[in-house]
Amino acid sequence: MRFGIFVPQGWRMDLVGIDPQDQWGVIADLARRADDHDAWESIWVYDHFHTVPEPSEHATHEAWSLMSALAVVTFRARLGQMCTCMSYREPTYLAKVAATVDAISAGRLDMGIGAGWYEHEWRAYGYGFPSAGERLARLREGVEIFRQMWTTGSATLDGEHYQVDGALCHPQPLQGTSHAGSARNGIPLWVAGGGERKTLRIAAEYADYTNFDGSLEGFRHKSQVLAGHCADIGRDMDEIVRSANYNVVIGSTEAEVEDRLAMIRGKVLEAGLSDAKADEVVAGLRAGPAVGTPEQVVETLRELQDAGMTYAVTYFAEAAYDISAIELFEHEVMPELR
Repeated sequence: MRFGIFVPQGWRMDLVGIDPQDQWGVIADLARRADDHDAWESIWVYDHFHTVPEPSEHATHEAWSLMSALAVVTFRARLGQMCTCMSYREPTYLAKVAATVDAISAGRLDMGIGAGWYEHEWRAYGYGFPSAGERLARLREGVEIFRQMWTTGSATLDGEHYQVDGALCHPQPLQGTSHAGSARNGIPLWVAGGGERKTLRIAAEYADYTNFDGSLEGFRHKSQVLAGHCADIGRDMDEIVRSANYNVVIGSTEAEVEDRLAMIRGKVLEAGLSDAKADEVVAGLRAGPAVGTPEQVVETLRELQDAGMTYAVTYFAEAAYDISAIELFEHEVMPELR
C-alpha cells in the first residue's frame, strides 16, 4: 500500500489558535517532515476557500498557492490536491498553472480534479451553483482540455461549457512516460468522486487514479461500477490506481483514541462552533474506518487492500499541534502494509 498525507491548511479548522504569521511555517515544517520520511509518497492539500463544518473567518490557505510553495520546500514527495474543483478556474488557465508547478517541483505534481460540491463558497465567490449535471459536464470537458494541453502543447475544444481555440501550454509538464501511468495525461490525473453514472465514467476514460468511498462496502461497490465502465469502453481497470481518503484517529489504547477525539473537539469549540457542531464533527470522525489502535487500523486497511485499495491518503486532524499520532502510524501501521 502507498501512503499520502494531508498537511493542515485551515480548511478543517486545523490551524485554529496558531497566529496567521506562523501558519505557513507550520504547514511547511509538516510538509518537510513528510518529505524526509520515505514511507510518505505524497503530500496533499484541499481546494477550498471557506472553512468546514461552517464558513468562518478562520484561515483557509489557497490550494494552488500552496502547491507552488510546497514545490520549493520539498524535494522528494509528490504533491497533490484532493481535489481541485474544475469550475473554480478556467481549465486552460489551470492546465497552465499545473504545468508550471510541475516544472517548479521537478515533475512531482499529481492533479486531483472533481466537479465540486461546497455550495456556500461557490455562491460567495460569484460562481453561482450550477446543477450537478452541468458541473459534471464541465469536469468532462475540462479533463479533455488538460490532456490536450499537457500531451500536445495546445488545446482546441468547441464544448458546451468551454470554447478553446489553440490554447498553448509551454513549457510542457516535465512528466511523461517516466512516471507510471502518466503517459495518458502528461500529469497523473486523479478523478475524485463516486458518482456512478458520470464521475466514474469520466474516471474510466481519463483517470490514472481514482479516489472514492473508503469504507470496505462502499469501496467494493464503487470498484464494481468502475469496472463496468472500463469494460464498456475497453479499458483495463488495472491501469487505474484506486485510492481513498482516511481521517486517522489512532492511539496506543482505546483510551488514547478517546483523548485524541476530545482534543479535536476542543479545537472545534475554540474555533467558536457550538457544542452540537463539535459533537457532529467528532461523531463523523469516530465513524471512520481508520479509527482505533494500530492493530485495529492495520486490520481495516488490510481488508481494503485486499479489495483493491492500494493508495491511502491520510488526514490527522491534530497534526498542527501534536504529531504523536503520525509517529504512531508511521511506526506501527505503515510497515505492516507497505
